[in-house]
Order: sequence, then C-alpha cells, then structure tokens
Amino acid sequence: MKCKKCSAELEVHRMCRRIRMRCTGCKQEYQIHEVAGDLDEKTEKLLENYTALIYD
Repeated sequence: MKCKKCSAELEVHRMCRRIRMRCTGCKQEYQIHEVAGDLDEKTEKLLENYTALIYD
C-alpha cells in the first residue's frame, strides 16, 4: 500500500490495543477505516492476524 500524502510504503503499526497504517516515509498515520477501501492482498493477510481492529 502507498501513502496518500507522499506515496511511500505503508506498514502495519501495532500499539497496545490499536493498529494503524504508518508511512515509512513521512510517518503519517492512518486509521484502518481511512484506508480500508485501498487495502491490498498482502496487507489484508497481515491484518487477519489480529482478532479485532479497534476504531478510535
């Protein structure tokens, strides 16, 4: 997945009970629901490892 702001790669970033997508370039963070429509197969597989995604 690519960052909407700078087009660098997004990575899954887990913090306590929250999961975000964080840009490896500009460090912009996205809540899962903000990028849900753009998830690629690789990212979906990673997110399947978590029992629940908390939206806050």
